Amino acid sequence: MSVKDSRLVDELGEVVDSHRVTVNETILEQHGKDESYHRPSSPDIVVFPESVGEVSAIVKVAAAHHTPIIPFGLGTSLEGHVIPYDKGITIDFSRMNKILEVREKDFLVKVQPGVTRSQLNKELKKYGLFFSVDPGADATLGGMAATNASGTTSVKYGVMRDQVRDLEVVLPDGEVIHTGNMAQKSSSGYHLNSLFVGSEGTLGCITELTLRVYGIPEHIVAARASFNHINDAVEAVVSILQAGIPIARVELVDEPSMIQVNRFSETDYKEIPTLFLEFHGNEAGLQQDVEFTKEIMSDHNCEEIVFEEDTAGRNRLWEARHNLAYAYVHGNPGRKLMVTDVCVPISELSGAVQHARKRLEELDLIGGILGHVGDGNYHTSLMIDLNDYEEVKRAEIYNEQIVEYALERNGTCTGEHGVGVGKMKYQQREHGGALKVMEKIKMAIDPNGIFNPHKLVHKKKEEQK
Repeated sequence: MSVKDSRLVDELGEVVDSHRVTVNETILEQHGKDESYHRPSSPDIVVFPESVGEVSAIVKVAAAHHTPIIPFGLGTSLEGHVIPYDKGITIDFSRMNKILEVREKDFLVKVQPGVTRSQLNKELKKYGLFFSVDPGADATLGGMAATNASGTTSVKYGVMRDQVRDLEVVLPDGEVIHTGNMAQKSSSGYHLNSLFVGSEGTLGCITELTLRVYGIPEHIVAARASFNHINDAVEAVVSILQAGIPIARVELVDEPSMIQVNRFSETDYKEIPTLFLEFHGNEAGLQQDVEFTKEIMSDHNCEEIVFEEDTAGRNRLWEARHNLAYAYVHGNPGRKLMVTDVCVPISELSGAVQHARKRLEELDLIGGILGHVGDGNYHTSLMIDLNDYEEVKRAEIYNEQIVEYALERNGTCTGEHGVGVGKMKYQQREHGGALKVMEKIKMAIDPNGIFNPHKLVHKKKEEQK
């Protein structure tokens, strides 16, 4: 341990109980990686605060020493967001995991950042409510806000940014602010909620969230629709949306992915391109939606459509979808999962998915295409051998090609995973002059560049002179 690190540990031990400040190598390694393929790098120190006051004090110590701060939830991110390449102090929010208030009449809940999605929904169920954002991983709500997470239900309920009413944030000088309030709408001031949601820990530490929640639907129906051709499946989604059917989830799983689903989840689904769907509403209304959907599926050469109305059947279907990443990992030992993530306008979706499939085959890569196609967001799950330089290079070429395809059609390089380090090279291409505005915001709020440096935007003060 360096003299500086030793001094930092001592000072941090004065503002947080010393047993919650650690330089244990195992813990440092755990906080030096996420679920991505990006190179790990351990922080110097990990601190476990229990209150906003402690977070503010930690940040003030770090600011005094110009030491980087990296907020950490559960490490489920996929673009290296929490990897501290500049070392420094990782703030682990796992001890700030309390559900502070449920305001059922306002359809709001107030939570600390370490609360997970499943933990919140377990509590909300007592009130007949649920939180809608479902990224698959049981991520923390603070991390989900930091990356503007979305997932399977965003087609109906929106993404994380749409659920945030207020955030409590510790700024890089230790000041604590609130970015919103509990009102349903406001025309007062800049929209700071949207500034901090998706900022990936580069502007502040989120220490409390006030979130919108929803009543549990009276009736839920899930379905699995199988097609011989992936373009038929995608065009069916476009037709469903054009018809105005209020679908809650619509997920695409291609043929290679369905093979992985059956092997891992021990299901016997058809191993052809498949849509997983879900409808929320009242029973009478849903019956009309289901019948209309059947007609649309038939028009697009659907081979089979199977509906699941009981809870066990629906859970089996969505567990299979959510476990798909683990299915790929389990089915390809010795390889690392790399997940691409782009989003295009709905009208461009069919061509984008066909392009992704064609390039996957041409580059001879192992993987499958899936995604939240109801909002134009799709992924390719690639299984790569990190020890095979040529294969890694082909995977990087593939990622660049589908990103370029999306950007050429006015899409985005990341629909939900965030920028982190993996997508930084596309920021100028996507945002143009607006990137300079982001850099100015970063410099105004964090002039010393200590909050999650070299992520999202990375220009240092001296580089902007």
